[in-house]
Amino acid sequence: MRFCAAIAAVLLVGCGGGAEPKADSKPAAKAEPKADPRPELMPSKLADPEPEHILVAHVLVSFAGTRTKATRSREAAEKLAYEVLARARKGDDFNKLIKDLSDDEGEGIYGLANHRVNPVGNEYERRRMVPAFGDVGFKLEVGSIGMSTFDPQKSPYGWHIIKRLK
Repeated sequence: MRFCAAIAAVLLVGCGGGAEPKADSKPAAKAEPKADPRPELMPSKLADPEPEHILVAHVLVSFAGTRTKATRSREAAEKLAYEVLARARKGDDFNKLIKDLSDDEGEGIYGLANHRVNPVGNEYERRRMVPAFGDVGFKLEVGSIGMSTFDPQKSPYGWHIIKRLK
């Protein structure tokens, strides 16, 4: 019996005796503001599950050397891409952004069929587009806007600011 009482006493002392920890009297450090605030690439709410078919509009922001006619530097393209994303999310006319700023030589609107789904009409198979394009487009809900960043393998043409239309 004494042995059990001794064990209990050791456990209570070793575990803090059940006492509440004292409040820290130091004020919490304030977070430093970011020097270059950028919008999140993707909206907080995503499509789940991914749809079979989508219609998206996009602004391609490219730079010299990416197999487009763009002549701006990579740094200028990145800056512009984040500006376009912010403007689009604030409600700027997306069609006007496409017309004025996109380096895509097409109209900038594409229908896509997801993996293992047959394309309908003028849709492209997802696998025939650069990976980042489908990775963003199929995760968006209708009306949402997201962006894929430049990546030599997944997004070799630059930044894609994508709005899901259907």
